[in-house]
Amino acid sequence: MHTSTSSRARRALAPVLTGLLAVAGLTAASGTAEAASTLAGAAAEKGRYFGTAVAANHLGEAPYVSTLNTEFDSVTPENEMKWDALEPSRGAFNFAAADRIVSHAQSRGMKVRGHTLVWHSQLPSWVAGLGATDLRSAMNNHINQVMGHWKGKIHSWDVVNEAFQDGSSGARRSSPFQDKLGNGFIEEAFRAARAADPAAKLCYNDYNTDGINAKSNAVYNMVRDFKARGVPIDCVGFQSHFNSASPVPADYQANLQRFADLGVEVQITELDIEGSGTSQATSYANVVKACLAVTRCTGITVWGITDKYSWRASGTPLLFDSNYNKKPAYTAVLNALGGTSGGDPGNPGGATCTATYSKQEEWSDRFNGRVTITAGSAAITGWTTTVTLTSPQKITATWNGSPTWDSSGNVMTMRPNGNGSLAAGASTSFGFTVMKNGNSAAPAIGGCTAS
Repeated sequence: MHTSTSSRARRALAPVLTGLLAVAGLTAASGTAEAASTLAGAAAEKGRYFGTAVAANHLGEAPYVSTLNTEFDSVTPENEMKWDALEPSRGAFNFAAADRIVSHAQSRGMKVRGHTLVWHSQLPSWVAGLGATDLRSAMNNHINQVMGHWKGKIHSWDVVNEAFQDGSSGARRSSPFQDKLGNGFIEEAFRAARAADPAAKLCYNDYNTDGINAKSNAVYNMVRDFKARGVPIDCVGFQSHFNSASPVPADYQANLQRFADLGVEVQITELDIEGSGTSQATSYANVVKACLAVTRCTGITVWGITDKYSWRASGTPLLFDSNYNKKPAYTAVLNALGGTSGGDPGNPGGATCTATYSKQEEWSDRFNGRVTITAGSAAITGWTTTVTLTSPQKITATWNGSPTWDSSGNVMTMRPNGNGSLAAGASTSFGFTVMKNGNSAAPAIGGCTAS
């Protein structure tokens, strides 16, 4: 349902490097109050994850990575785990792009959803040319090799994707698997998946099954049958691609609940809602509220971070605009999760701050950056912000701040060093030296959190 989408620096260097080495490789800790001002933090307080689809070729873009690291705690590779990407020719696997996503997620303590093992689309041409015996062998080998490669690293797998037709019939979709192996291919795929990684949750995933209709009834009947016969299935994924012509159904929550009552988890796996403003925000909030109302709804994944990379970009369907600004829909989701965007819950006075970046001195191999922290309409006693580099850039010196680093070495969290207390409207700044290593891109500055 989705396709591919100076002198000053030298003086500062010696004392600061000692501090940097002491904290290298550490992930900055986030307290509960700070966490509840992000999507993942607020969702976690409700016992859910909040994830996004990720494309490996955007992991070199600093604002993309900064937003990902700040707001989400689960990732789904957008295309990198599909059959054509992993096994373009029979028996020859290429895991590099997907490995990059999994490694990034693991370095941040994020969950990973595997997407997808058996699907009629984005198949390499050689699959369709196989006879039944070879196809069965190829399908089982693909499941075994792919799940085996990431065994223990994938939280949930979309084992089979979009196997039912749209419309009123509730029939199976024509595909090489359906046409040559028959109705039993789904059960066979789930049994093979359980053997390949017994700890992973095994999901069936589909679209236009968000309300109670013929298609969702067909999926429901299959899941009920599987549970009755002991076929291993742990979860059902609801893609939840909505727009004005296909809005969030009135019976969305009821539909999620009836599946949950079968004893499976329900996951919202590919959420995006075309539109803008209040209407889009309300729809997003309704989806979140429905998930929170269903105990076995364990998490929500939006299908991308920024509108500019969405497979439905013209419909601006995501929570961040093309410049990574938070949209009204973002605020609606955060509020529905019980979070707060006006500072954090440990900051009842509503103190706020802003962080702005400017490039300073520049040489052929490095440049200095400065971030100015400005208090809002109330005095603050502390502040926190992040600086995200584009690999292979490295920060070699900092001043006027206390840095800590994530395990990738690309994200620096900066806190005050004697300059945390600011009167309303007052400013301070910290600086740093970036070694370019061939890349002159400006770092991405995260939001400022005041205390």
